Amino acid sequence: MEQFIQKAATLVEAFPYIRSFRDKIVVVKYGGSTQPDDGGSDTILADLVFMETVGMRPVVVHGGGREISRRLQEAGLESKWINGLRVTDADSMQVVEDTLFGVVNRRIVEGIRALDGCAYGMSAKEAGVMHVSKHYAMAASDGKQVDIGFVGDVHRVDPEPVRRVCEKETIPVIAPIGLGPDGRSYNVNADTAAGEIARTLQAEKLVFLTDVNGIMSDSANPDSRISTLHVNDVDRLIRDGTAKGGMIPKLQACVRSVRGGVDKTHIIDGRVPHALLLEVFTREGIGTEIVQ
Repeated sequence: MEQFIQKAATLVEAFPYIRSFRDKIVVVKYGGSTQPDDGGSDTILADLVFMETVGMRPVVVHGGGREISRRLQEAGLESKWINGLRVTDADSMQVVEDTLFGVVNRRIVEGIRALDGCAYGMSAKEAGVMHVSKHYAMAASDGKQVDIGFVGDVHRVDPEPVRRVCEKETIPVIAPIGLGPDGRSYNVNADTAAGEIARTLQAEKLVFLTDVNGIMSDSANPDSRISTLHVNDVDRLIRDGTAKGGMIPKLQACVRSVRGGVDKTHIIDGRVPHALLLEVFTREGIGTEIVQ
């Protein structure tokens, strides 16, 4: 009996959140490091279906770096990064696009449909969602521009194709491939893409699913998670090295999104079962929220 009472108490706790988020857009960046390799059981997909069923409007922007690296290796192509961005020549771009939209995107859409949810896979390029300009990296040695190929900076986001899918009570699943000024495909950092899409949609929330337990004030101490972080403190964490590597574009996307009108942003451990529901529908949450 006690376990059933606890389940009822959990539903009561969640109810105010369900009511307040009804018809609100929540953009979820689904990182490749938290996706099952075989496309098998995934509580994140169940969470997304639940959110849509109770009236929320989840929008998924996914990565796929691990799968891309594997397929590049199979094709005999080297994976190289500069400033955290993948160097993407023409051959690599073809593999990137085929993997992101043809494999990862399809896997997520099919997983949602297997749970009786409705999902629609979109390439941000083909759907006209994301227009980009060519990105040039800065060399650490001399500060000069470095051409890293078909890598894009988001220039403009058209929210209407995404809104139309949401209005049909369907979950948009977006591959972060941008349309360049030359009509070619460009690889866009998925964290940056999620942030720009959330900002343009004026989403209620932006949630990053990653493989760490939020932002730690001390990386050696698992109990040092920062529960709430104000946007004005983010630059300091980057400068002093508290935030580094792949966490930097996530935090930068959070800051830009919050300052652009997104109410709250979150960085959570997507490996935790039902991480999305725990973060959105409970008082405590499980990660770091970045707020104005």
